[in-house]
Amino acid sequence: MNKKGQALVEFIIILPILIMLFFGSVDFGRIVIRKNELESLTTDIVKMYEEDKSYEEIEAFLKLNNKDNTIKITNKDNQYIEFYLQSKIGFITPGLNQILGKDYKVEVKRVVYYE
Repeated sequence: MNKKGQALVEFIIILPILIMLFFGSVDFGRIVIRKNELESLTTDIVKMYEEDKSYEEIEAFLKLNNKDNTIKITNKDNQYIEFYLQSKIGFITPGLNQILGKDYKVEVKRVVYYE
């Protein structure tokens, strides 16, 4: 019996699963990090709003820091303002973009009520 050949075949069978798990965890980590970055930016935006900065200054601050973000600032009936940030992340896991789509959208929304 050749035990070395059997171990090699088992390794080759398991290797694609290990690769998918590794790259999947890297993709998940990238999504969590990006969400954390957007949360931090949203907190900065709310602070700027509370310091009575204009919408143009806030949008300029965002464009300066991150050019790939989408921002929406919505004033709802003079009751509250919504700050919405969105960013897209491409997957590096082989085949995952074909299953889940090309990009994953990371979204953060913060609502500030008027006092």
